[in-house]
Amino acid sequence: MRGLIRLAAGVLAFIGAVGATACDVGAGSRAPLPGNVLTFAYDQQPECLDPQVSAQDVTALVTRNMIDSLVSMDREGRFHPWLATRWEISDEGRVYTFRLRDDVVFHDGTRFTAAAVAATLEHAVDPATKSQYAAALARGYEGSTVVDPTTVRVRLAEPNAAFLQALSTPYLGIQSPKALRDTSGGLCSRPVGSGPLRFVEWARNHRLVMDRNPDYRWGPGSSRYRGPVRYDGLVIEFIDEDAARLGALTSGQVDVIGSVPPSRAATVEATDTMRLWKVQAPGAAYSVVFNTENGPLRDVRLRKALMLSVDLNQLVDVVFFKLYARAWGMLTPATPHYSPAVEGSWPVDRARAAELLDEAGWTGRDGEGYRTKDGERLTLSWPYASGLQSKADILGQGIQAEAKKSGIHLRWYPLDVGTFIERTSAGRGLDMYGTSFVRPEPDILRFFLGSQETLANGGGNVFRLNDPGLDRLLDGAAAEQTPRRRADAYARVQRRVIDEALVMPVYVPTSLVGASDRVRGLAFDAAGYPLFNGAEREAP
Repeated sequence: MRGLIRLAAGVLAFIGAVGATACDVGAGSRAPLPGNVLTFAYDQQPECLDPQVSAQDVTALVTRNMIDSLVSMDREGRFHPWLATRWEISDEGRVYTFRLRDDVVFHDGTRFTAAAVAATLEHAVDPATKSQYAAALARGYEGSTVVDPTTVRVRLAEPNAAFLQALSTPYLGIQSPKALRDTSGGLCSRPVGSGPLRFVEWARNHRLVMDRNPDYRWGPGSSRYRGPVRYDGLVIEFIDEDAARLGALTSGQVDVIGSVPPSRAATVEATDTMRLWKVQAPGAAYSVVFNTENGPLRDVRLRKALMLSVDLNQLVDVVFFKLYARAWGMLTPATPHYSPAVEGSWPVDRARAAELLDEAGWTGRDGEGYRTKDGERLTLSWPYASGLQSKADILGQGIQAEAKKSGIHLRWYPLDVGTFIERTSAGRGLDMYGTSFVRPEPDILRFFLGSQETLANGGGNVFRLNDPGLDRLLDGAAAEQTPRRRADAYARVQRRVIDEALVMPVYVPTSLVGASDRVRGLAFDAAGYPLFNGAEREAP
């Protein structure tokens, strides 16, 4: 489900394109693109094109074409040179020294040097930027030292093995220091990077246009193709209606579309003139996060009873036409250090759920069959923002119906967007909320579950979970530099999350991308976003 934006400090909710008026739109000075233009249709548009400000998935997808990073990460989790040719990490894991390319030029003519790296990182952590996510990625950043034009030394307050992955994302992509200095908030409407495509114009609610950077020759080491794109420009059309977006592909109006409706995926696969890609997203699976600090779900027995009451295998298959996998843990299988040990660890078991509810004292039944204690019905509040996509609504209704079979009254109900944001941001007035997050790094678990990662601190811990034992596991895993030890540490974290029933993982978000058979060379990055730098568009 790509209609996700991150609220406040990165909490995801199904609220469509809320916040789309946050930035003014600026038009470029170049003429409309002639010739061989690649077109891509997507179901949401960015609220802001400054990746150090916006945390939207679509911001990363769009700006990846215009903004390069220090390093690149492939789908196997390996790191490769990009703007940095090599790097060294100090023994204690707190100092990163990067040797940089000397032939890179930003789209505004400014040369790329170590000063650009320092300026970008300072921009990300500056409170005035009001970063919704990038500042959290730069966790522990203390400062940068420009050693010389091609050497920069970055200091962290504490070891953070996730930092290299953070630097590979568009959210910490390197922007022109001149634009950062002179344009300020205007970066929301006109980013200036060094990527293979350059910003031309953005027509709100319609399209975003980029043209070819003919001088580009410094593509990421994770890519097979590192030179200029082999077409004249890329146009991203924003079409939020599923049928219209698919119709644009089948009629040849666009070359590639994102968010193919699961109900129509089989049609795309069966057509000789189109191709379907199914790419599991890394990061946090779509999960129902429980309020363990206030309300009925403080009792772990109720949390476990709810999890054991829902037949997710069947529900996820029905809602997503067997295209999405049921999730067993909060990390998706595409995430580095995902632990398969969580698989099968909590199958549906309504008999055991009944035992747990009895043990918790919810032994009575009211006239509708719901569990009661001291005359009070067992009711859990799960609000969502009105305007929710229909498939998410079906999912929520399905979980609600499954919970009822065990006598749990799950109130799945709509709120206006403003009220929803207010309640979610406060972490009160609700017993659970649904979220997912794209990041190929297991440290995303700390973002949601670390006691210091509250909304006020730029994290995603909505309910202010405070579990010292889990904190020790999360911090220890993040500080561990050895891959095998990191994997073992994160396996323990994933096991604890399920054992304590802190969240109910539901499904693995999966990118469904459809393309004309005229398109060649389409690839996907470590986050599962489509990459257009190596693509080609054959003439009809």
